[in-house]
This record gives sequence, C-alpha cells and structure tokens, in this order.
Amino acid sequence: MKKEFRRDVEVVVISDVHLGTYGCQAEELLQYLKTINPKKLILNGDIIDMWQFSKRYWPSSHMQIIKYITSVLSRKTEVVYITGNHDEMLRRFVGFKLGSFKIENKLVLKLDGKKAWFFHGDVFDVTMQYSKWLAKLGAVGYDSLIILNTFVNFCLRSVGRGKISLSKRIKDSVKTAVKFIDDFENTAADIAIDNRYDYVICGHIHQPQHREINTSKGQVTYLNSGDWVENMTALEYNKGQWSIYDYRTDELAKQIKKSNGKVKEKYQTNNDLFQDMVTEFLTASKK
Repeated sequence: MKKEFRRDVEVVVISDVHLGTYGCQAEELLQYLKTINPKKLILNGDIIDMWQFSKRYWPSSHMQIIKYITSVLSRKTEVVYITGNHDEMLRRFVGFKLGSFKIENKLVLKLDGKKAWFFHGDVFDVTMQYSKWLAKLGAVGYDSLIILNTFVNFCLRSVGRGKISLSKRIKDSVKTAVKFIDDFENTAADIAIDNRYDYVICGHIHQPQHREINTSKGQVTYLNSGDWVENMTALEYNKGQWSIYDYRTDELAKQIKKSNGKVKEKYQTNNDLFQDMVTEFLTASKK
C-alpha cells in the first residue's frame, strides 16, 4: 500500500492478539496496520500466545504480523512491547532495548501535558495469580470454543443469518456473576487516581472501553484496547483525543483484505519471513 494512503497516528495501542491460536484474526490486523503510520506503537500484552503456542499451528499470516511490526521500525516508529500473562516468558527480558524497540512491564507517557499509564492488566486478576494452571486450562477451552464458534458462524452465513459469539455470551455471563469487569476497571481507576494519572490504558479482559471514572478521590479516563480474537479493536491517540478503532466499520481496511486475500499462496514460508524479519530488525536498530 502506498504511504500516502496511511493515516498518521500519534499513538496506537493493540493487545490480546493471541498469535499462534486458531481464534487470532491475523489477516484483519495486518490490513489495519497497513492503513496507519503510527509514531508510537504500543503492544499491550498477549500479542503472542505462548500458553497455546504449537509448531503445528503457526500460519504465514501470523508470521506476517511479526514481520510487519519489525518493518515499521525502519519508518522511525517506536515500538514498545508490554508483557502480558500469555507472553509472560518475555518478562525475563524487561528492560531490553534495541534501536526504537523495547520490552517493558508497564509504561508511563506524557501526552499533551497529561500522564498516561499503560499496562496489560493481568496483575489485577486474582485467579491468574493463585490458580495459573486453572487459567491455562480455561484458555484451552476458550480456544476450542472459538473454533466451534467459527464453524457455527460459517453455517449461519450460508443461510443468510448474522454472526453470534458463543464465547462472548458465556464470558459475559460468568464475568457478570463475579463482577470481574467492573472490579478490574475500578481497581485500575483507583490506583491511577492515587498516582495522579490522567489516563489508564489496559488490555487483558478483551473488552474495548473508553469512559470516565469518577471516585471520591478524583477522576481518570479508563481505556481498554479490546482484542483481535473477537472484537478486532485498537486504541488511537491523536491531537489530544483518544478513540476506539473498530475494524468492522473500517471499509478501507476491508478492501485491502479482499485484494490481499487473492494472493495468499504467494506468502513466503515462515523460515523466509523469519530471515527477512531479522534482517529488517537489525537494519532498523543501526539507524
């Protein structure tokens, strides 16, 4: 895609891509990335799903995401990888920096005079902290449900009916019972207010959100980038304003998807893509 068709964006936040799983919408994410030219790209956790990672399933479209992210480094885009629970193995590399790429557990930025606090959000999940094996078991079940949901929606489309989300329906009912989302958002807001942050930006719960939270101590803007399994959303910051990007309403990205979908067989092998990715990464780091 020609550069002049890319939108300039000051900050882009994506999270919960879950590369390496059947539910990951990698092709849609790639088309979105090709429509933007971010000054700063923040990967807010669970980009690669190391819990579910398997050599048996790593399609070229997933490697294309990794390759594209490394390629934007050569365009002077700063890339910050914030670790999550599904890619927690990367936490041993926190503090690593090469060129305009770095790995962190959290990030604080000053945006037009306001303080923004970025982190994945799994630190608030008590279940994750004390029953990690149970969480991993749940992740396997969730991935299987996504596969089933894909088949169900294919059948529904073939008879002219709209899509449904089995996982979202189940997830919403469970999380409503334990007030998971409200507790998560309010906890993040309380800590952000205590530390005088203006924005708190999370991922983890696959629930895109942009809202003001008021407490007796003050006010904060809570934002969540959603995911690229079901919602296909991201956060964008431009000229002092945050917005939620939704792929489903982006006609330009959908057109790119259709044109690229015809040449899937021309994708390089994962080995070729990896070699190109390393070359681009090293070249960008020298600039």
